[in-house]
Amino acid sequence: MLIRISPSALKDGKWHEYVIRFALGGAATVATGLIAKALGPAIGGLFLALPAIFCASVTLIEAHEIRRKRRQGLSGERRGREAAALDTAGAVLGSFGMLAFAAVFSTLVQSSVAAAFVAATTAWLVVSVTAWAIRRKLRVAATTRKVAGRRDTSRPQPPLVSWRRR
Repeated sequence: MLIRISPSALKDGKWHEYVIRFALGGAATVATGLIAKALGPAIGGLFLALPAIFCASVTLIEAHEIRRKRRQGLSGERRGREAAALDTAGAVLGSFGMLAFAAVFSTLVQSSVAAAFVAATTAWLVVSVTAWAIRRKLRVAATTRKVAGRRDTSRPQPPLVSWRRR
């Protein structure tokens, strides 16, 4: 799978689905700001990692895939779950990138905010893409092993001795 931008996917969404995403993201941002104001920026920073729109996005991705498959006469539930799982895997890989971003930014911010931002963004990109490439290699290797295992079991087996011959 290649990483690419697909603006045609925006056509799949309905206006109220985008409103839900923006509302949840905005509500999470406001809540994080209130927490930071009340408890300090260190505690507020912990809540910045909250996946504000992740749950809404995953459920919408599943609903879109199910709807798409139902137009073709299929149930689409399995496809919907797989699409949601794939998006979740991407979020996990992006989390590694966010950890790298936070580590680099917190290390460099005392010298220059702009330089810290550029370096942290670069670290985020490199770590996220590297994590994706590693996951892809692991999946290809696992699939290869699985296919090789199927070949071994498909060899002709010696006939079983019937209990009547004994």
